[in-house]
Amino acid sequence: MARSGRLRSGAAAKLKRWRKGHSSDCNPETRQHRLAARSRFCSRPAEKSNLTVDAVKLHNELQSGSLRLERPSDSAQLRMEEDDAGEAATEKSSGTFLSGLSDCTNVTFSKVQRFWESNSATHKEICAVLAAVTEVIRSQGGKESETEYFATLMTTLEVVESPESLAAVAYLLNLVLKRVPSPVLIKKFSDASKVFMGIMSSQACSSSTSALRWVLSCLATLLRKQDLAAWSYPVTLQVYHGLLSFCVHTKPKVRKAAQYGVCSILRGSEFMCGDAAPEHHPVAPSTAKFCVQEIEKAGGTKEATTTLHILALLRDLLPCFPAAVVKTCCETLLRVMTLSHVLVTACAMQAFHSLFSAQASVACLPAELNAQIITALYDYVPSMSDLQPLLTWLSTMEQAHINLGRLQKDLCWAHLPRLFSAAMNCFLSPHSQVVAAAAQTLESLLSKCIAPHMDDLGTVSVSAPAPAAYLCKMFRSVEEGLTYRFHAAWDKVLQVLEVFFETCGKQCHPIMRKCLQSLCDLRLSPHFPYTAEVDQAMGAAVSAMGPEVLLEAVPLEIDGKEQTLDFPRSWLLPVLRDYVEGARLGFFTSYFLPLAAALKSRALEFTKAGKSVEAKIYDTLQWQVWTLLPGFCTHPTDVLGAFKGLARTLGMAISERPDLRPTVCQALRTLIHKGCETDAERAEVGRFAKNFLPILFNVYSQPEEDGGSSTQRRSVLDTVRAYLTITNPQMVCGFLQKASEKLTSPDSSEFARLSILDLVVAMAPYADEQSLGSLYRTIQPSLQSKERSMQKKAYRVLEEVCAAPHAPCQAFVRSHLQDLQAALLDSLKSAASPAKRPRLKCLFHIVKQLSAEQEPFVTALVPEVILCTKEVSVGARKNAFVLLVEMGHAFIRFGPTPQEAMQRFLLLIYAGLTGSVTMISCTVLALTRLFFEFKDHLELSVVEQLLQNVCLLLASRTRDVVKAALGFLKVTLLLVDTKLLAKHVQTMLEAVGNLSDDMRRHFRMKLRNLFTKFIRKFGFELVKGLLPAEYHKVLVNIRKAEARSRKQRALRQAAADTDEEEAPLAQPRGDSMEEILADSEDEEEEEEERQRSKEWRKQARQKGQAWLKEGEDDEPLNFLDPNVSQRVLATKPGPKRSRGVSHDFQVSEDGRLIIHEEEEEVDDDEAKGADEEMADVLQDVGLHSKKSQKRRFREEPDDEEPEAGTYPQYRPGGSGIHRQLDKEPAFGVEYRSKKGKGDVKKKGQLDPYAYIPLNRAKLNRRKRAKMQGQFKGLMKGAQRGAKAGRRNRLKAQRP
Repeated sequence: MARSGRLRSGAAAKLKRWRKGHSSDCNPETRQHRLAARSRFCSRPAEKSNLTVDAVKLHNELQSGSLRLERPSDSAQLRMEEDDAGEAATEKSSGTFLSGLSDCTNVTFSKVQRFWESNSATHKEICAVLAAVTEVIRSQGGKESETEYFATLMTTLEVVESPESLAAVAYLLNLVLKRVPSPVLIKKFSDASKVFMGIMSSQACSSSTSALRWVLSCLATLLRKQDLAAWSYPVTLQVYHGLLSFCVHTKPKVRKAAQYGVCSILRGSEFMCGDAAPEHHPVAPSTAKFCVQEIEKAGGTKEATTTLHILALLRDLLPCFPAAVVKTCCETLLRVMTLSHVLVTACAMQAFHSLFSAQASVACLPAELNAQIITALYDYVPSMSDLQPLLTWLSTMEQAHINLGRLQKDLCWAHLPRLFSAAMNCFLSPHSQVVAAAAQTLESLLSKCIAPHMDDLGTVSVSAPAPAAYLCKMFRSVEEGLTYRFHAAWDKVLQVLEVFFETCGKQCHPIMRKCLQSLCDLRLSPHFPYTAEVDQAMGAAVSAMGPEVLLEAVPLEIDGKEQTLDFPRSWLLPVLRDYVEGARLGFFTSYFLPLAAALKSRALEFTKAGKSVEAKIYDTLQWQVWTLLPGFCTHPTDVLGAFKGLARTLGMAISERPDLRPTVCQALRTLIHKGCETDAERAEVGRFAKNFLPILFNVYSQPEEDGGSSTQRRSVLDTVRAYLTITNPQMVCGFLQKASEKLTSPDSSEFARLSILDLVVAMAPYADEQSLGSLYRTIQPSLQSKERSMQKKAYRVLEEVCAAPHAPCQAFVRSHLQDLQAALLDSLKSAASPAKRPRLKCLFHIVKQLSAEQEPFVTALVPEVILCTKEVSVGARKNAFVLLVEMGHAFIRFGPTPQEAMQRFLLLIYAGLTGSVTMISCTVLALTRLFFEFKDHLELSVVEQLLQNVCLLLASRTRDVVKAALGFLKVTLLLVDTKLLAKHVQTMLEAVGNLSDDMRRHFRMKLRNLFTKFIRKFGFELVKGLLPAEYHKVLVNIRKAEARSRKQRALRQAAADTDEEEAPLAQPRGDSMEEILADSEDEEEEEEERQRSKEWRKQARQKGQAWLKEGEDDEPLNFLDPNVSQRVLATKPGPKRSRGVSHDFQVSEDGRLIIHEEEEEVDDDEAKGADEEMADVLQDVGLHSKKSQKRRFREEPDDEEPEAGTYPQYRPGGSGIHRQLDKEPAFGVEYRSKKGKGDVKKKGQLDPYAYIPLNRAKLNRRKRAKMQGQFKGLMKGAQRGAKAGRRNRLKAQRP
């Protein structure tokens, strides 16, 4: 936009002035647009005007909305064509065009009504025909049923002459035929089929295909509605064969319509969907005969177009044919595959694939025929270097064997070894896609054909008879993949072996021992790249076979008596640790425990000898052996017999071996949670609680120097909690009594008492009511203790008792409810800050059980709960808001009505507004949360009163109060309806506008977000008019930011829509009814379609090209070789050219991409900032937690306070006081002058490189001449210096 202002001096003389009224004289001579406009608006038209009185009346009716679907230009044009004498049309006639379409009540034509405004001539014709037909039905008193539309459209179909009208009627008839009752179509079959056949014969050679394809669709629908008896009549067969003949039509749309119709008849006829449906359609044999004849008629022509069309039809129809016909068709398919035509072979393979994937019945595809097809397809194995045909062949064979396994398992297993051998040969292919497809095929066959029947087999040995012998052959084929010949595909071979171990390892481990040894040897080979894959395969073997079988086949070769420190198979220990489960616990006792003891003794020997390295190695090995124990405790098979032999060793390890304590505790927890599945097993493990729990108690009660780190103590406490779930309650009561005695003992240290209280917290939920009463009397003095830790632990005990779902705990709370209320109220003044969180949780569980008689207790809690909303602890604040909401629910329970109850509760809260500044801010936060939670139970007067009180608080001089009040306003804008809020907008904005300057500066971002919400709800002008002038600049800035944000969102949406439009869409299989309404039949589009068909044929010819691979080493090609078909390639042989892929990343020397991570740019989006501000407000009232707090809650348990030093350290970043002070100095700063601008030379250092300060403003094109002049002297000086230096060098070189 040009800059406004006065012109420079002297510029006025250079401008050309226009005389008044002649400002357009300097335009070009060709002014046809201006002349046209002048003739249109400034003069009367020469021809007859279309503006009539009725046209004006029609325009007025359209503007008033009385005519919904009419267009004035079309209506006027229609009236002018009908009224040649110039007589004005009546008001009734002005609404006749498309009126039958606009108010058509039949839902069949809803799709036509949606597209009535289309500009396509075809669409307009369809709409016009529908409108005319509807008017005819109405004029005869019809009800617009499908049958009436069918009769009228059939009559219309016989009399229309133009191709456009014929196509429109056929399309509408195609829509309505699907909803016409079947008896009507059966009765009118003869007449309707005669009309359709006549149109088909007349339109067969027409250039327009619209009418023909919709007539074909109508005929298919008509045939699909016929009953089974109708197919015995010759006329029905004649009509069907007429439709079938169009399946090889030259026009694609006609051909697709005919093929779709044939498929719908054979697969979706109404009598085929009933209970007494025949196995196949009566015309299925004749259809198959037609397909075979067409293929044989086409023969081995070069293009094979007809053959391809028939193959596309057979792809859908083969599963519908009877078995004898399927065999004939398959033989024909196999014969055409010998033509070595790439496209024909691919289509035939797709037909086979669809036959097997359909999982047809035995009447269609018997198991013997399936097996014969499999055997025949081995003669058509493509070459290993032919990518796409080989992938198709593998997929087809996979589906063939899966279907055969469904039909007959034994026959499938007999054919699987040959496929495994052929698929393993594919691992030698140079294409990685083929290798991956072969591996996927084998894995799929193992999971779908082998795995379901493995339970029926016993242990498979090398000499086992069939079907186990077939399994041995399959495994040998895969095992051969470990030879060096397959080294390029070892990763895929290992994946197949992993699936083989998972599927068959339990029964076939005798034949897999050699393979396990080969895998171990292969992993030890130098620079072996697939160690992770070997570990996964061995892990699958461990899971399936068990560790005993694996270690019998591949021993660890570790016994503690080694002469060297190689340990070549120590890598098996981590594999066993990660994958062992469901094993015998006794095997760990008999094999690994002695091994761990031997390794530990050897480590002690080395330690005494001063060999620390060797001692550390053996110590690590014995620790790795112990880490296997949690895996052995996962679903063990012999808990009842083996645990008693292991319990003593585990107890000693917990008490005497601090290094093994976490592992053993984890094993016990795993055994309790995942190993004790029956009551007998739980009783067996719980029987040793009298031994394990005292050991765990003693370990936990010891100081950290003896009891280990805090992590170990937490592990011990978790183990105690797990063991208490299967411990006898009487034993728990005994332990609880002893713990209570130690708590009151004067000899116990503070650490011991705190540890005992932790154990009491764990045991309390499992005690009986009598023990809980004694425990309550013991800990009651601690509720008022001056030691904060003791007080917090005592509240934790009460919290666990009140929250426990067990019957004794609930009975204790009910019987001691009065005592608990009194104790909690008495301890209110002495409650320490760390104890607030469990105290509030106790109150929460107690308030849930109160009745209306205990309302005074809830009333007494209100001040404490309000003040706790600003506690230091996040957990305390959270519990305070939860308790506040629960108190609101309690008042609603107390009654009489929710509205009165909430009004009574809010009166208690309002008292806090008269207290101190902290109390006022806490009260506003509490009111915000209650308003958010109970907005549906508050009367309008209460909400208005609440809003007025909060607006008064905005005049406070305390920032906390103003912050809480602003948060309440934001929540109000979020919750209250705009209409209800409109009457209070002035009050709220005046209160905000009267904020002091200090408050306005401090809360400028909060106010900005609040104003944004006001503008979105009530508009800019209203908000601006209600705020003082000092806010207007901020409001204008907000409006600009909102407009900019909307514009950016619109641009992003438009870009996304453009990307979706440019993305290539998958071509649908057939034409839908929407496509005809979105498709045009103009001549230009037909021409474009012809051009596209030419290009498609050209591409098809290129795709259809085949290459003949010559013999190896100048050996002549033998055409009599049965495998000669593998020499015909669809992929051009020869070395591939690697296409250079261009990307924006650097590449290192070893080929890895170098990607530099950049800091995320902060998107300055106003809407985003407002959402974050609202999230902060909701977080303040306990509704949401910030990410850091969520992470802290996930990492820390709910019953522990964070320890000192665990908070994240501060990191500088940003501006102001948060800026980073220790920045690296800028490059060249040492040359900067201290007195003036520019650089200076320094003695003993290099000269500064920058003599000209770089300025971004000098890139301005308008200042280019000035800059050039400024640097001319510099360039000339440099050139003179260069010339002088050259002359001096030449002088020096002269003799």
